[in-house]
Amino acid sequence: MPKSIRRLPDTELEVMQAVWACRPPVSRAEINAILRDVHPMAPTTLLTLLSRLAEKGFIRVEKPGRSAQYYPLVSREAYLADQSSRFIHKLCGGSLSDFASALCSSGLTREEIEELRQLLERGQL
Repeated sequence: MPKSIRRLPDTELEVMQAVWACRPPVSRAEINAILRDVHPMAPTTLLTLLSRLAEKGFIRVEKPGRSAQYYPLVSREAYLADQSSRFIHKLCGGSLSDFASALCSSGLTREEIEELRQLLERGQL
């Protein structure tokens, strides 16, 4: 089984989502511009969170000049896949049918459920 990806606290995940939304290399200004609307934060706070993400192996930091550039080391898809697997095993006892039942009971529309069904039939999930 591949090494599990560490779950990120909400604020670090918001920063990581901003990194994923950009084309690498990503600047602090690009990250800040994305976060400005959803979770504004002081520049020092953002730098601290970026340092934590680097320590945890989620991003690589390069400083070619005075400003840093950030590169994601964990893809959004890999993070989602790992966390989804953890969720199914932790909360649903590994039962995919329990997970699917909970998902359908969560308020998904008929259209969303149909979209999931089509993705499964095409082998895209």
